[in-house]
Amino acid sequence: MTARTADTAATDAVPIIAARGVCQEYKLARKSLFGQRERLAALQDVDFHAMPGEAVGLVGESGSGKSTLTRVLVGRERPTAGVMEYEGRDVWSLDGAGRRQFRRSVQVVLQNPRSSLDPRMTVGVSLVQPLRALHIDVDPKARVREVLEQVGLGVDVLSKYPHEFSGGQLQRIAIARALMPHPKVVIADEPVSALDVSIQAQVLNLLKDLVAELGLTLVLIAHDLSVVAYTTSRVAVMSAGRIVETGRPADLFRHPTAEATQALVDSVLTVEKGLEGSALL
Repeated sequence: MTARTADTAATDAVPIIAARGVCQEYKLARKSLFGQRERLAALQDVDFHAMPGEAVGLVGESGSGKSTLTRVLVGRERPTAGVMEYEGRDVWSLDGAGRRQFRRSVQVVLQNPRSSLDPRMTVGVSLVQPLRALHIDVDPKARVREVLEQVGLGVDVLSKYPHEFSGGQLQRIAIARALMPHPKVVIADEPVSALDVSIQAQVLNLLKDLVAELGLTLVLIAHDLSVVAYTTSRVAVMSAGRIVETGRPADLFRHPTAEATQALVDSVLTVEKGLEGSALL
């Protein structure tokens, strides 16, 4: 396995979120009544981390393990082996208060915002839900106004329902909902793949601005190399449940060494002279 680690990984600071030697297996259905249940190894000895205030990309083809790793990072699944850490502590060893703090601090933005927003709720009600679910004692109206300003929306959206918005507006609302609990880490799972190309840059610029202005840590998961190259400073490439290569986007995409990275670079649609590194920077 080839690993080229970015300079940020070499510092003495403790990663805000990290998977260390993580493996994840799933039991498959029996092929016969008395047969053994086979196991699917979705993650195999994965090491992944993000430093405070860092934007990190995670790329790989479909089925590479990105979504499984995402569920482990947000604490939805306990790994079968290895350790999932938040601020240097094992997430699954935290007490009740520690788990609640972890849930507040690590939030997710999903690929399809329509699936994460209840169509029966107004935007105003949906935005307040995280505060109630996580028992966060703040002025909800003031917090809603604050996050709407951060994502570039006005208070006029509060009385409307999800079906009244475009895809780009809905993704801004989904980002606002993720920001409500004052998270330290936002994990964005394919946040622009369901959007029109003309809107994708707006959402990516918003994420970049939030990282800079709020000091957020961003984990951006995608299969589009140009997306992670534009938004992140370090990228990890996944294949067959493993991290096969890490490094700066410009280095990885101009001079890939892992076969999986080369395949992703070769799959980028280009015109005229081809990639030449410029389409990914």
